[in-house]
Parts: sequence; C-alpha cells; structure tokens
Amino acid sequence: MEGMPGMGSMSPPTTTTSSNRNHHALSTLMHMTFFWSTDAEILFSGWPGTHKGMYALALVSIFVLSILVEWLSHCRLLGKEGSSGDVASGVVRTVMYGVRIGLAYLVMLAVMSFNGGVFLVAVGGHALGFFVFGSRVFGKSQDCEKASDLPPLNC
Repeated sequence: MEGMPGMGSMSPPTTTTSSNRNHHALSTLMHMTFFWSTDAEILFSGWPGTHKGMYALALVSIFVLSILVEWLSHCRLLGKEGSSGDVASGVVRTVMYGVRIGLAYLVMLAVMSFNGGVFLVAVGGHALGFFVFGSRVFGKSQDCEKASDLPPLNC
C-alpha cells in the first residue's frame, strides 16, 4: 500500500486482543467450497444454527421453495389466452413473475451457502417440480409458451 496515493497511512482496525480479532475474522468467513455439515448459515444470520432439527427444517424449506418455483414456472393461473390485453391480467402476471423470480433468487442464495445438503435438496426440488409440472408425463401436451401465463424460463 506504500506506493498507492492516500493508502500509505491506513492502519488496520483495532481490537482489544489479537485472539478476539482472530475469532471475529474466523466467524465471519464464508465457505467458498462445498462442505458437508449441519452447522451452516443459510439465508439469515444464525439460521438454522447448530440444532440438527432446524437444519432439517431448512432443507425441507429449500426443497419446497424449489418445487414452488417450478410450479410457478409451468402453471396456468389465469384464464384464456384472449384475456392477454387486459390490464388487470397483465398486472397479475407481472406480480406472479416477480414472486417466481424472488423465490428463485432465495433458492439461489441458499445454494450460495455452499452446503452440500442445501445444494442437493435445491436440485432435487427443481427436478421433482419439473417432473411433476413440466415434463408432460401427466398428460400436458401443450406447447411450452401456451402452458403457462408467466414468461417461460426454458423456452
């Protein structure tokens, strides 16, 4: 930092002890590789904590969110195609699109915890959701653009 203008006189933040500083630095580090542990922070500081039951609840929540994203991606919530010019219909579609994208980002942020279990349940939830709602196994033979009133993610 010596050769950079305005940076030579900066000093590191002070703490009471070096062990306190090291503990704080270690507690704020984020994993940058996948790890397999129930001791993780997912989406919120301190959640799910160290309790294995809360970790299981977090995994179930992410699984359900992933399925919900796929359902919103492939469902038909509004009426016929002829109502596409209606302003109210457009507002509802826009709100539903925002909800779908918001939930998708929540799942993405959960996966960014780099916890292996979170990654597996997110992928599993998306795969199961696609199988049930998007794979046409259950009789949906419509074109992708006509099967949903939301802009498609995969078309």
